[in-house]
Amino acid sequence: MLAAARHQAIVDAVQRDRIVRVSDLAQQLGVSLMTVRRDIDLLEEAGRVERIHGGAKLPGDASTHEPGFELKSTQLTVEKRAIALEAASLVQEGMAVGLSAGTTTWALARELAAGPRITVVTNSVRIADLFQVDVSAGSNRTRSTVILIGGERTPSDALVGPIATAALRQLHLDVLFLGVHGMDAEAGFTTPNLLEAETNRAFMESARKVVVLADHTKWGTLGISTIAKLEEADEVISDSGLGMDAQRSLQERVSRLRIAELATAQA
Repeated sequence: MLAAARHQAIVDAVQRDRIVRVSDLAQQLGVSLMTVRRDIDLLEEAGRVERIHGGAKLPGDASTHEPGFELKSTQLTVEKRAIALEAASLVQEGMAVGLSAGTTTWALARELAAGPRITVVTNSVRIADLFQVDVSAGSNRTRSTVILIGGERTPSDALVGPIATAALRQLHLDVLFLGVHGMDAEAGFTTPNLLEAETNRAFMESARKVVVLADHTKWGTLGISTIAKLEEADEVISDSGLGMDAQRSLQERVSRLRIAELATAQA
């Protein structure tokens, strides 16, 4: 393939997916990783893409842009359910479980709503709403106790800010399932909202174990504010679309990386 054709293919992929990985492009184009990196460098000089760690993204795709819940909830649904099923296997009866706001944690909440009785602490109204009253067999009790943290609402329907942070610092959780906007070897886990970063840090401080839920597209995505370094998570659960470079980077920094199988979610 001629260089001009490769360049156009890379630009097309970035415009379609917002973020593309070098490893994926090399496989699709049938060229070496070094060739793709050189192509990205040239395209960045021309202002057509922006280079990021391990790939490229749309130029000017701001790190403060925060897609709404409705849009995000329709994307990568199979991957998110696979991650949710894997995460749900870590929850046992009687646990105090933290669920940060986000569409992947919301997918987990859907699995947990019919699961064992637990105490759920969340800063998401949408997640709290999933735990409905159990009226089966004439019962009028809830399966789980839900504690909804108050605060200022973000476009992604997270409740954040000093009220949320103060409340979280008084609690003790067995496990926190943390959704993130992006993850990167250098920047760590990030979010486009400064207040959400602070609230999520308080969430992490309250938990004995932190499990980050992040589909493969989160790798290389950068928000304006770092929540935590990769090393501060006990586990990361992603899907099989996560590239090998990203997997190696996470395995070097996180105690355990779990890769959820998509076939399970499609069954």
